[in-house]
Amino acid sequence: MEMKKILFNNKFDCTICLNGEIPAKEIFNKITNLPLLSADGVAVKLFNLGIESDKIIGDLDSIYEHDNPKFYQINEQKLVKIDDQDTNDFEKVLKYATEQNYLNCLVLGINGGELEHTLNNWSVLMKYSDKMNLCVYTQNRYGIVINKNITVTLKKDEIVSLIPACKAVVSSKNLNWELNNYLLEIGRSEGARNFVVSDNDVEIYLHEGKYFLFVESRLPFCFSYCD
Repeated sequence: MEMKKILFNNKFDCTICLNGEIPAKEIFNKITNLPLLSADGVAVKLFNLGIESDKIIGDLDSIYEHDNPKFYQINEQKLVKIDDQDTNDFEKVLKYATEQNYLNCLVLGINGGELEHTLNNWSVLMKYSDKMNLCVYTQNRYGIVINKNITVTLKKDEIVSLIPACKAVVSSKNLNWELNNYLLEIGRSEGARNFVVSDNDVEIYLHEGKYFLFVESRLPFCFSYCD
């Protein structure tokens, strides 16, 4: 498998906000130029914070379960109703994003609420990561699904975590605890809280499976791959 370099120099096409833990308004202020696609469950919360969504997507049942009468004045052209009981709100928003050719997406609010919703959101993220560049932001960290060999420029002492998407076999260079054909597997072994030992690029070779890579946030920049 060839090596791809990850660069944090790309622009996001849109922001997706889910009904989990919403970051501070200052984070939204950094990305005001991006279309904001909100799951219907979070649209009212954002509205009450003074943040207006460009599109509100879902079955739309929950947007009327609130006590802010001004929200009823919202432009109906912002509403995208999708009646599909086989998909959750995140997947509905992703389907809409792909229809608009938004392929570089910043994802907010993926964690929080009922645990099964959070885990399901991460499963959906993994499902769509082969055809979209999805970058999760939470607590000043980025989360990215990796399915290839990568090299990436990170800061010395930066914390790096590799969490298997069920199962992955990896090798690494320039991490404090180097991995050599190491099996990462849910319920068996993980790769959390490693760190970079020098200013040289980190190299991670993927022999099998997929994993979630967690590094420091690079807002407002998205990641991209190059040869």
